[in-house]
Amino acid sequence: MYISCKSIKENKLIYNTSKKYILKRLHLFLFKSFIGPFITSFFVAIFLLLMQFLWKYIDDLVGKGLDIYQISQLLFYASTRFVPIALPIAALLSSLLLFGKLGENYELIALKASGISFTRIIFPLSILIIFISCFSFLFSNYIMPIANLKNGSMIYDIQRKKPALNIKEGIFYNDIEGYSIKIGQKEKDGINFNDILIYDYTSKNKYETVITANYGKMKLTKDENFLEIELYDGYSYIEIKEGKKVNEFRRTKFKKDIIRLDISNFKFMGNSEKLYRGHYAMLNNYQLNFAIDSLQKKLIDKKNSFYNNFKKNFNSSVVIDSSIQSHNFKNLDNDKEHKILINKISSLKSLSKRYKDEIEYRKKIITKHKIEWHRKISLAVACFILFIIGSSIGSIVRKGGFGIPVLVSIFFFLTYHVLSIIGEKSAKELNIEAYQGIWLANFIFFPIAIILFYLAKNDMKIFNISNIKVRIFTK
Repeated sequence: MYISCKSIKENKLIYNTSKKYILKRLHLFLFKSFIGPFITSFFVAIFLLLMQFLWKYIDDLVGKGLDIYQISQLLFYASTRFVPIALPIAALLSSLLLFGKLGENYELIALKASGISFTRIIFPLSILIIFISCFSFLFSNYIMPIANLKNGSMIYDIQRKKPALNIKEGIFYNDIEGYSIKIGQKEKDGINFNDILIYDYTSKNKYETVITANYGKMKLTKDENFLEIELYDGYSYIEIKEGKKVNEFRRTKFKKDIIRLDISNFKFMGNSEKLYRGHYAMLNNYQLNFAIDSLQKKLIDKKNSFYNNFKKNFNSSVVIDSSIQSHNFKNLDNDKEHKILINKISSLKSLSKRYKDEIEYRKKIITKHKIEWHRKISLAVACFILFIIGSSIGSIVRKGGFGIPVLVSIFFFLTYHVLSIIGEKSAKELNIEAYQGIWLANFIFFPIAIILFYLAKNDMKIFNISNIKVRIFTK
């Protein structure tokens, strides 16, 4: 009897040791199988988001004479901004690929048959995803504000750099201060132009100059501080004004004329970051909290200021009510008291509208700060939710490869993205609270993740891909 108990204990010890070894090998296998698709999916998502960025700003980048370093720097900052968005996509797609492949090869069934539950299988990857979620929040909170600042200031500088190279046919170009330029036709070399029209508003002597030319050339000086315009076969019209009256009109014909426009402000200024430093997208959560408190205090001060102003100028609504009751509005035009009353009501209406617009504007600014605060946490939580959805669907569908997993991933992420946009837009329009709008997608997807996890844990199938294929091909 003693020997039997000893044998049972030894067998139990051997079983536990072998189980721990198997779980260790299983966890290592899952890590290796997950990391590869995760990294690939992450960079593919970054690439696609970067292409969307380039498509949006292609008109501002083309023809600005940017060198390779400036382009690579801009793309790097833009790519950095997309990291928190790409992480949930990568978590969803990589988990679908991994567990779909395991299900297709019946490896999940074998693991469950050996006594390892689905919860135990995804536990180590869940820990990894929690670390990735924490990294996403830290990245959004400390790195992304810097990337947004660099990217925003760089785009601003690029949009203002070398304006002559971006003048379009038939459209007035007004980005050079004091001038409005229009060209009829641009040659392929980008230097020669036809049908040039220039309005010059830079004079301090109360006259405006209009210059027309049949053709001309535009080129930058070597230091890129000036834009030289050589005009040929044209006229110069000058109108000298005093008030609203035109006192003198001059017309001068020329065969050749040269105009130098100062565009030194269009060079990379280096200090444009100051314009964006207080923007809500450039702040971390601690700074956002401080900004929100300051904005809310200013909002309260504005409300109190309006109340005091209303009380001072309009006294009380009782005066207006009594005035309305004690006068007959039939002789409105002849009654001075009625006119005074109507002027007061009009002033009150105008003041109320201005107050309403300003309060609404301030509330929208506060809401945008709150949205940015919640977004950092929401995207981090989305990594875990989409991982649960991806692993559960992969286990249920049991289909590997890049076909069905990619389609399912696109469907779920597009749904998530659309819900996020709807919620954010509703919050910005003050229809719902900021946290409700930014967490809308997570609120909807969380119960879906719980249901799918329950189905995967109990080895339940929603539909069978193989049966669908058989039915399609037999028909």
